[in-house]
Amino acid sequence: MKRKALFLLGADAFHRIFGPRQMEAIRDLVEILDPLPGVGPVPPGPDVLGGVQLLFGGWGTPALTAALLDQMPRLEAVFYGAGSIRAVTTEAFWGRGIPITSSYAANAVPVAEFAEAQIILALKRAWSLAAAFRETRRQSHEGIAGAYGSTVGLVSLGMIGQLLARRLQSHELRVLAYDPFYTQEQADALKLQVSLCSLETLFAESEVVSLHAPSLPATRGLVTRRLLASLKPHATFINTARGAVVDEPGLIEVLQQRPDLMALLDVTDPEPPVSGSPLYTLPNVFLTPHIAGSLAGECARMGELAVGECRRFLAGESLRWAIPRAQAERMA
Repeated sequence: MKRKALFLLGADAFHRIFGPRQMEAIRDLVEILDPLPGVGPVPPGPDVLGGVQLLFGGWGTPALTAALLDQMPRLEAVFYGAGSIRAVTTEAFWGRGIPITSSYAANAVPVAEFAEAQIILALKRAWSLAAAFRETRRQSHEGIAGAYGSTVGLVSLGMIGQLLARRLQSHELRVLAYDPFYTQEQADALKLQVSLCSLETLFAESEVVSLHAPSLPATRGLVTRRLLASLKPHATFINTARGAVVDEPGLIEVLQQRPDLMALLDVTDPEPPVSGSPLYTLPNVFLTPHIAGSLAGECARMGELAVGECRRFLAGESLRWAIPRAQAERMA
């Protein structure tokens, strides 16, 4: 007999993450309980929750509190079809020993792609020189480093940092990395081709610094004014992680004092920046509206990962992307 599964997430997220192909695969594996997201109350009533054995979630999934879990006494596993599980997991959830998987590895792919593209363009000073060309009608190659033999610094070797490090290998770059949770031996075992170093060395020696650290109490303001001021002439700072990891007033001050630098910011703190923020008008800032992560059709990749985890669970196999509590506390 098939196990009974419920989709408990926002209606828009449901349609983006679990498309027709993913739903067809899930129907082959389990019995899907009604209501589907957007059709009935969230969460459904006790008559539905009482039969739930497997839960598929994503953006909009309510926190798995003791009260909600008490209504799902048969719950065996949660397959979360998005990245961070911080808003979903609770003390009560961890206390019940229910496995939860995250699709963070799938969500990391478009971020790594986005950051790679920005890095290569930054090494050509594409944004700064394009703006100057538009204004002066004169071509300039001032400050261009180019990719070959240049140094790129990655702050954090989480999933995104690892994917990005591997993508950068084809560009014949020198890649520095900072991550207090990794040793050089561990990075070498992962074949990342990076050199672990201090933040100070990374910022001082890189033509481009790309930030991928999670936003945690320990990382708030990790990227300080002093580090940013130490960047090489014509260097670029990229943030596709979280705005709170950067000392934003310090960043603005450095950018005002160093027009040779460039900041590519997909995230800020707060987000979006407050009205009147210099980030909107500084000529050496390029803002994008938090587009690096999974959007549109890219979201289906996260659903595909959740389907794979469900298939492994039903087959009695080890879950590839299960998140233990200790790991969850270090994630965004």
